[in-house]
Amino acid sequence: MPDGLVLPRYGSGALCDVVPSILGALGLEGERNVLGLPEANRYVVLLIDGLGWNLLHRHAADAPYLASLAATRDPVTVGVPSTTSTSLVSLGTGLPPGVHGVVGYTIAIPGTDRLLNTLRWDTTVEPLLWQPYPTAFERAESAGVAVSMVARKAFRGSGVTVAGLRGGDYVPADSAGQLTAGVVEASQRGSRSLVYAYEGDLDWTGHREGVNGPAWRHQLAAIDHLAQRLRGALPADAVLVLTGDHGMVDVPLGRRVDVDSDPALRSGVYLVGGDPRLRYLYTEAGATDDVVAAWRNRVGDDAIVVPRDEAVERGWFGTVEDRVLPRLGDVIIASLEDFAVECAREFPMESTMLGWHGSLTADEMLVPLLVAD
Repeated sequence: MPDGLVLPRYGSGALCDVVPSILGALGLEGERNVLGLPEANRYVVLLIDGLGWNLLHRHAADAPYLASLAATRDPVTVGVPSTTSTSLVSLGTGLPPGVHGVVGYTIAIPGTDRLLNTLRWDTTVEPLLWQPYPTAFERAESAGVAVSMVARKAFRGSGVTVAGLRGGDYVPADSAGQLTAGVVEASQRGSRSLVYAYEGDLDWTGHREGVNGPAWRHQLAAIDHLAQRLRGALPADAVLVLTGDHGMVDVPLGRRVDVDSDPALRSGVYLVGGDPRLRYLYTEAGATDDVVAAWRNRVGDDAIVVPRDEAVERGWFGTVEDRVLPRLGDVIIASLEDFAVECAREFPMESTMLGWHGSLTADEMLVPLLVAD
């Protein structure tokens, strides 16, 4: 692998290990605390969408509270692809993507010529069939822990919520004030409690404004204040864990290739999915080798282009179950540096966004694991 790429540390230091480690720290039988979290009866997990480890260190002056916590712990990796829906389901289930099956933002529905948008979902796809394993939150609830999720009202009952975050009570919160109040109240339930909360404004800002400009830095400062105020409002015996689902890189317009910019790039490809930074190409029978060759010739050193089996062999997705394998692209393009592969015809919004994620660079793969106890 090229220098600067990060392989996921499933089972020893990845996002999918966070909640199982919390269950171990809560004293649940059979749960392993591989991350060495402190023993406690109350835990709160705040996932800050788009908070990468490198970004936090680069802009430490804008987030002094978060940066002070980062000084005491190493980062964890997310899974592949480094994208929100995959990471949220990894966090909630404690499983790598190759097992839980939400292996990207847009992925093939096997047996069809359609994509599943895993953030918007598709009413014809049953989340409980797509991801059948019990979540870590369900395991905690069955062991008598008071479990709650605090997030925007619109996310309640969504496909990704049902697939990867089900279990416990849902507390709707559409503002920072509602989120803080909801988390504090939920954390006081029962003799043992686990609260998961989601904050998405940093990611939204990064996609539209980039991560190197004032808007992103102001948003980071606001989240730093939110985190510090939340810690101060929680019960003294609660442990607050803050983490992210991916980092982000800015991709200039001149560093993008459109799938449809050259007929040779689209030849043999019947469906395009994934993210611009980790593109999935679904190929016609017998066309995979030709598609790999065409794309390697086009992108050169700007991306890694591999057939699906090679990506699986490299361990990008962890163990990959047979039911999950056809959801992955037959050809996978992992972008390096500040490069991306767009598909303007199917995803016109991609060309309007500056910040992206999905690939295996350190900027995207490493996220903080901050513990305030």
